[in-house]
Amino acid sequence: MVLRKLALAAGLAAFALYLWGLLCLLGAVVQAADGGADSSPVLPCRTTNGEADGPADPRAAHVVDYSVDFVPLRFVCELTGGGSYATDTVPGYVNPVVGALTLTALGCWVAALVVAPPGPRGVRGPGG
Repeated sequence: MVLRKLALAAGLAAFALYLWGLLCLLGAVVQAADGGADSSPVLPCRTTNGEADGPADPRAAHVVDYSVDFVPLRFVCELTGGGSYATDTVPGYVNPVVGALTLTALGCWVAALVVAPPGPRGVRGPGG
């Protein structure tokens, strides 16, 4: 029972942290999709940390488009020569912690099945 609760807690924590990363990614997409006089290159690709006041990224002059990856969560700036680079719009701790929590949840769930396989409820064993 404890392993099942631990698996549920780790799974919920992984889901919540993944949603936090999605929110950060959504903010970058909204900034990138915002047209106007100051829209080229897209704002998340201009700086090394994705913030408006961050240090300038020298690769930004060659950005032609962007894409979004969901596993792992990242905002990718595509360059003219066919290359690309990921920005820091999603905090660096999100992907590793989500992966670790997901593996923990799966491990606890499998361990719970091995220790106490699901069976009929309310049936007592011998002597009970």
